[in-house]
Amino acid sequence: SCFAQSVLPPGPKDAAVGQNVTLNLLYVTKPDDITVWSYSNGATATNVATLRPTGVQVNAAYKGRASVNTTNGYLTLASLTAKDSGEYSVSIIGDGDTLTGEIKVRVLDPVSNVVIKSDLPEAIEQNSTVVLTCSASGSFLKFSWTNITSPIVADGTRLTFTDTDNSSKLTIKDVLRSDLMGPIFCKAENSLQSAQSPAFNLTVYYGPDNVFITPLKPTEYIESKTDFNLTCSTTSSPPATFTWFHNTTPIKATGPILTLKTIEEQGFGKITGDYSCRAQNAKTSRMASSAAVRFTVMEPISGAKITYPSGVLIAGNSSANLSCQAMSGNVTEITWLKDDKPLVSSPLVVISSDKSSVFISLLKKEDNGLYTCRLRNAVSKKEDFYKMVVIYGPEPAKVEGDNQAQLDQRVVLTCAAASIPPANITWKLNGTVLNTKTNEFIIENALYKDSGTYTCEAYNAVTGRTTTYSHVLMVKEEIDNGLSDR
Repeated sequence: SCFAQSVLPPGPKDAAVGQNVTLNLLYVTKPDDITVWSYSNGATATNVATLRPTGVQVNAAYKGRASVNTTNGYLTLASLTAKDSGEYSVSIIGDGDTLTGEIKVRVLDPVSNVVIKSDLPEAIEQNSTVVLTCSASGSFLKFSWTNITSPIVADGTRLTFTDTDNSSKLTIKDVLRSDLMGPIFCKAENSLQSAQSPAFNLTVYYGPDNVFITPLKPTEYIESKTDFNLTCSTTSSPPATFTWFHNTTPIKATGPILTLKTIEEQGFGKITGDYSCRAQNAKTSRMASSAAVRFTVMEPISGAKITYPSGVLIAGNSSANLSCQAMSGNVTEITWLKDDKPLVSSPLVVISSDKSSVFISLLKKEDNGLYTCRLRNAVSKKEDFYKMVVIYGPEPAKVEGDNQAQLDQRVVLTCAAASIPPANITWKLNGTVLNTKTNEFIIENALYKDSGTYTCEAYNAVTGRTTTYSHVLMVKEEIDNGLSDR
């Protein structure tokens, strides 16, 4: 019947060169059917083999390669070559009916020699159009591309594919570094096999990108001769070369680091200015500049020194002039302290308008103390100290202690007379000089004979002055306040 279904499955049926192929029937043959297998290359038809109830007859051209299974009528072809590709047909002649079928057989060459080549040896980002060609050997090939493991997908504008039987062209317009970070792989496959190219890399030169300096915000003043430096950074391939500028003047320096030593050696630091760097890429011919950073280099202060009077200073008699200066460095602030508190000016204490000196026109005992001169600038602080000794006194002496004491009581008399240098002390009892030379006169166990007038004499060997104070002590027997039995 004309409308009978094909007794062969739909094709194509693929097989590899050198392998075998078996064509199955969708129909169960009967023992007395005649099954005729034929081949057509599109121009001529050839008989391959015929199965009759009496046995199989193979065409001479297919001897040793073709066989028909006598049970089910399946055709097997061995040692396939490319010439075996084509249409295979079968006719099954049965009891007054003929069944037919056709199937296409494709004999595929193995997939091999998959390789990627570029039309450019190297590319420049956003400038170059790169054409990569993947070629391969094999039949009925399909190509696919990956960047590492991600599929490369055409967008129809910047990335496009052009495929032929044995090659695939990937065209990338205005190439980006990310397009070919790679490696890139190309896979060629057919229904039986696949093969992948070796990893492919193409250098895409790019940059310089944004250029910036660190530190981004240096302090306004940088201390001279320290290890301060500026670093210029950018992303660039090949690495950028750098040029440094002070305002618009080039600085003789190479590399991404500009040291303070270089800045100072070329005489730039003293003047406040803008420092910037420019990055240049020799391959892309592009350049980019950083934002500027601004600072001034300042020499630190060294060697603060107070100049002070050399002679002896006597209260109510002498004057004193103190001055303070640095051995080197630009001083922007001078502070005077006395005993760690700010020195206060007064009619007798005059601090000069530039704060570099202090003049005390008439010294008083209160002027004794530790004077500090503190020199500062934006990058440093230095101090010097002077201990002023003003000679005075002794001031009127005073004795503290008991006026009355009981027998055997411990008695302590203390003599005080403000004096610089400290006064020499002499104790007298009723005019007779005693051995004690200290401020304290101690009686461990008072006796009646310890009663009398104690005089303390304070003598300042420098001023030649003496002051005295007399103190009366009475030693008595213990007084019994209770009633006596005796």
